[in-house]
Order: sequence, then C-alpha cells, then structure tokens
Amino acid sequence: MSWQPTRQGELTLQQQISTWITEHIERGDWVAGTKLPTQRQLAMQFGVNRSTIQQALEELKSAGILEAKVGSGIYVSHDSWHSLIKQTQPNWQSYIDTSLHKPNYHTIQIINEYEQRDDIIRLGTGELAPSLLPTAEIEASLKALSLKPKTLGYSSPQGNDRLRKAVCDYVEKRGIHAQPHNVCIVSGALQALQLIAVGLLEQGSIVFQEKTSYLNSVHPFQSVGMQMMAIDRDEQLTQTLAQKKRKRQAVFYAVPTLNNPTGRVWTTREKKHLYEACKQSRIPIIEDDVYHELLFREVTPPIKSIDDSGQVLYIGSVSKTLSPGLRIGWLIGPTTVIERLADIKMQTDYGSSAISQEIVLHWLQSGKYEQYIVSLRQKLQQRADLVEAILMEKFGDIAEWNKPKGGFYIWLKFHAPIVDKELFTKLLHRLVLINPGYIYNPQDTQHIRLSYAYATDEELKSGLQILHETVDEAIVKHKKQNLEK
Repeated sequence: MSWQPTRQGELTLQQQISTWITEHIERGDWVAGTKLPTQRQLAMQFGVNRSTIQQALEELKSAGILEAKVGSGIYVSHDSWHSLIKQTQPNWQSYIDTSLHKPNYHTIQIINEYEQRDDIIRLGTGELAPSLLPTAEIEASLKALSLKPKTLGYSSPQGNDRLRKAVCDYVEKRGIHAQPHNVCIVSGALQALQLIAVGLLEQGSIVFQEKTSYLNSVHPFQSVGMQMMAIDRDEQLTQTLAQKKRKRQAVFYAVPTLNNPTGRVWTTREKKHLYEACKQSRIPIIEDDVYHELLFREVTPPIKSIDDSGQVLYIGSVSKTLSPGLRIGWLIGPTTVIERLADIKMQTDYGSSAISQEIVLHWLQSGKYEQYIVSLRQKLQQRADLVEAILMEKFGDIAEWNKPKGGFYIWLKFHAPIVDKELFTKLLHRLVLINPGYIYNPQDTQHIRLSYAYATDEELKSGLQILHETVDEAIVKHKKQNLEK
C-alpha cells in the first residue's frame, strides 16, 4: 500500500482516508468480511495520527460500511455494498418530504389502491359503474368521426375551437351566456382547480368553502400555500366574509348542485345570497357544477347565470356523465383569466387529448349527449331507490339520511359517532370499501358517503348487509365504552 493522503488537497486527511477505504471496497479488493489493518498500522502507513484514522473508521461504521467485532478488530460489513449504493443514490425521501404537493390522507391512499381490485365491493366510489357507461356508443362514435391530420396534433391553448363553441351553445340552455374566448377546455374539473390555484392566487390566499367539502379530500390549493377556511352560509355571511378576508386575496369554492359528498342542492335564494355576499367583498366564486345533469328533478339555474360582472368561474365536465376516462371538462370565465390559465395549461400538458375533444364535440353537436343523460338519470334513480329501500329496512333505527335528489351519493349519518379508521379497516377486511366522512371533514365521526352509482345491485345488497353488521358491532362497543366511563 504505497498511497498516502496529501495535506495540500481540498479534502481533509480524514475524508481522503475514508474515500480510499471505500474505493477498495467498491472495486472488490476488500470483500465483505475482510479484516482491516489495525489503527496503528494504518496510521503508520498513511503518516497520520491514530485519532485521524479512528475518526475515518467511525464515519464508515456509522454508514454501515464497516463493523467492529469486540476483541477482534474492524471488518468490511456484510451489508457494505447496500450501504454504498444508498450513499451514491439521491436521498429521494428527503425530496419527497420537502416537495410542494401535500400527500393525500392515508385513508384516501388506501381507497385509491383498493378501488383497483375486482374483489372489492365499492360502496363509496364517485364514478359510474362500467355497465352505465355508453361504451358501445362511444366506440361507434370513433368510427363515425372524420379526423383530419391537424386534429391529431396539439389543440390551441384554450382547446378545440369547435368544441368551445359547442360548450357555449350547451351552457346557454343553463342561462350562461359565453363566447368561445371565455372557455378553456381542461382535463377534468380537478385540473381546472389546479390551474386556478397556481395561476390566479398568491400564497396565503383564502379559499372559503363549506365545512364538509370535497376539497378536503384533495389538495390543489393547500399544496401551493392557500389557507382553507370553512364558514357557514348564514344570514351573517356578508359580514363574515369581509371580516375573514380583510386585505388578503380570497375565492369561494361552491358545489351548489348535488354537493360532493352531501348531495345537497342549494335553492335559487341561497345561490343569490352567496353571489351578493361575495360581490360585496369582491371575492370570486368557483362554481363546480359537474353534477347538475344528474338531478332527478328540474335543474335550477347556476350562480353563473346571474353573474353580470365576471365574478364567477364556472366548471363543467363529462367525467361524471359520459366517461371519466375521456378527461374532458371546461372552465368558463373572463377572457383575461381564461387566457392566463390556458397559457399555464400549455406549459404543463400542451392541451387535453385531441381525440377525446373530438368525441365530446360529436356527442354535444349530434344531440346524443342529452339523450344519453335522460337515460342515465333514470338508471341512477332506480339504483337510488334500491339503496334507500335497503336503508329503510336495515338502517332506520341506527342512522338518518335525506332522500337523494340525484347524482351518486347518499350522505348517511349514524346516530352514534362510530365512523373512524377502525370501522374503515374492519370493512376493508371484509372486502367492503367506504368513503368515511372524516376525509371530507376531519371532525366528522358520524357520516359515510354512500354511493349507489358504481356497485352492482347484488354488490349493493351484500355490501350494505356487511356494513350493517359491522356498524352494529361498533355501536355495541361504543355503548359499552360509555357505560364504563
């Protein structure tokens, strides 16, 4: 061993010695189990103090590359190769821990994982069952489309021009007067929220919402430094918004028609009240209206229909109706806002799928979409009636709920506070997956979002029976704990 550290280098003597030993192990000169020379021998060889050798060896031992055997000496660790690989790789966990986007709640991560399994009864899933999707009709649409070469390329920043015009014609029936330059085609409603979060708001802005909200189960605003604030829409709303907002930027996120997860539908008066209250404090409204087509009864006008000042950003989508896989939605707002968000969208994905846009255009222009919606509502109504009949038979004495007005969900409230991670896990062990209320409101221990849109009739019957049995056990346990207090 003729090598010696140099005192003129940038690295300290200790660092040079550690590197020299590591290189021997990496080259395979010193394999696992090799005994190193003594500290005295190494100190003499390298012309340094023993304390320098000792510090170098301690560093390599703490890294798992070397190990000490009492009374025997220092050896190359049997786990040294793995330890060396870890040292040469980036510390990905530190990157993850300090990244911008917030991780999902553990319960939601589990839901996302188990929803992919075919053996799971999905009682909370917020999408249509495969049997309800117009698969054959969409396939036929693909054959009917006459695609031009330009269609297969990137679309314009705001989306397919003809689709934006078709969207304007479609929302006109909702009382929304818009021109194509007011429309941006997005890859679903969630992307619209993400674009608003990064394109319009500064860090520390307030996002007002109702206490029980879909936004609590995803993090488009939280991850870019927004402050989520739940408030009541009562008679003091105007004063509350002014007091909470002060001089900060703020928006109000609202799902007035078939709220996710509660299924609630606002009255026209409630919509006007929110609009006027926000107008007083110059607070923009994000109106998420992706469920309105699934109302079982007549639809009331959206907030956007009374917007005379460009205050409302309106979100629509076909993900809850035609197909979530198409990933097509739209955002309607003032031209300056739409151009800004379209620019950001082009920087992130260069436009939504051109083929998907052509399919949605075909369905809107041909009238197929509205015909299909009528049939879909009838099928969802049948499913809702089935689930409510089961609830009345089995859950009438332990829970309460409102008759569903449309959409996918029944917001089921148990009389006892038994909805927790333990209940969620016990049901999962019995292959039943629920969406517990605490993912929409962290303080909620009584609700579950019960979906009648995904599971088959037989799965709904079987899953609700398992839910009833598991809830009964939880109620008995809850009563016992109260008696013991």
